Amino acid sequence: MKRFCLFIALLAVACTRVSEPAPCGPIPSERQLNWHQLERYVFIHFTTNTFTDLEWGYGDESEQIFNPTACDPRQWADIVSHAGFKGIVLTAKHHDGFCLWDTKYTEHNIMNSPYGRDLVREVSDACREYGLKFGVYLSPWDRNHPDYGTPAYIDYYRNQLTELLTNYGDIFEVWFDGANGGDGWYGGADERRTIDNLTYYEWPVTWEIVREKQPQAIMFSDGGPDCRWVGNEAGFAGETNWCTLNKAEFAPGHADTYALNHGQEDGTDWLPAEVDVSIRPGWFYHEREDSRVKSVEQLMDIYYKSIGRNGNLILNVPPDRRGLIHPIDSANLIAFGEAIEKEFAHNYAEEARFEASNVRGKARRFAASKVAGEGYWATDDGVTEASLTASFRKPVTLSKIVLQEHIALGQRVQRFSVEALVDGQWQTLDEQTTIGNKRIIRFDPVTTTAIRVNILASKACIALDNVGLY
Repeated sequence: MKRFCLFIALLAVACTRVSEPAPCGPIPSERQLNWHQLERYVFIHFTTNTFTDLEWGYGDESEQIFNPTACDPRQWADIVSHAGFKGIVLTAKHHDGFCLWDTKYTEHNIMNSPYGRDLVREVSDACREYGLKFGVYLSPWDRNHPDYGTPAYIDYYRNQLTELLTNYGDIFEVWFDGANGGDGWYGGADERRTIDNLTYYEWPVTWEIVREKQPQAIMFSDGGPDCRWVGNEAGFAGETNWCTLNKAEFAPGHADTYALNHGQEDGTDWLPAEVDVSIRPGWFYHEREDSRVKSVEQLMDIYYKSIGRNGNLILNVPPDRRGLIHPIDSANLIAFGEAIEKEFAHNYAEEARFEASNVRGKARRFAASKVAGEGYWATDDGVTEASLTASFRKPVTLSKIVLQEHIALGQRVQRFSVEALVDGQWQTLDEQTTIGNKRIIRFDPVTTTAIRVNILASKACIALDNVGLY
């Protein structure tokens, strides 16, 4: 999608004396701002489960079962990049404990399989070749390791995490799952190994390893510390979705799914939502699901309900037993990327004249720039209700509007509406709550000579840096 920035000469930081608004509440770090800009990337679930036809392995699977006959991470990266996704997060170790890299801490790894090569390295190399970001998933739970549930396992886990963070180049995201043995699950030897997941993992110590080894990496879990689970695996964020959350109330495996789905308006920390969903019913490849791969229409609906509701999308695309992305998954993923490009190919905002009811610095009218500038629409301090109108010389037909707040200064908008001028009368198209990094509003096609965005309530003065009309 071509980004369109409202460019207000009076407010462009590089060339004016107009003061910026003060930050409002928690604000994102540099690493979080970079993460927001990625918007969508792919999950790759691949382990012994692919060959046992399971979703969660027991940990007692032989290394010999992992035998992809034509595994090609370059094929994965090629498809992902052509579909417009920005990165790959690989399950380096799932709950079964089988490791996809040449780890020195367990024999239960890929080097003892018929494949016999470091797959983490091959995927990281393929990502760099195709200009993709690379991330890793390392399950805290391990149904294979005999020390799981004891302090010795935590040392093992951190040692493996350190290997992944130091031997494979830049890591953009580290994925910490919440599943663990504390809910009565059994290990490979059928012993019950119960833990208190809130205290056992000592997460702050583990997070410091990531901060030291990969300072720009985003860490995902139910409670962050950088981005949060959206509270479901169905592919949607809440229509109200705040980037803020009370981080102290959450931890991996400890979640209030409603709060995770909607965020908390007065949350203490910037903790935006990541929407995880699979292109298939399961997370690992199963031949029986070949007829149930999500269609382009289903994927587009997910797009609008994830990225279009202020979240990032991580879409799982599991390789088959050959080690290749299946042709059905590949075709639908690429068609999904093409559909996004088609939907947002023409931005009518580039042809509009904008007028605001209030602009910081007292100006009211300004031209829309066709190139991204450093400016954004902001109102005077204390002005928390205002309107922005885009007018056209001749009627245009629209069905979508994209709104983005200037989130570097926090998330502010609490309620807004969108109207269209039709035959001289303003008609309400929609009324919603939050905007955040990106909000996409869909409506029935309307032929209009003007669109008006009304900010009806905001936590502080308005700061909006993108309006797109499609």
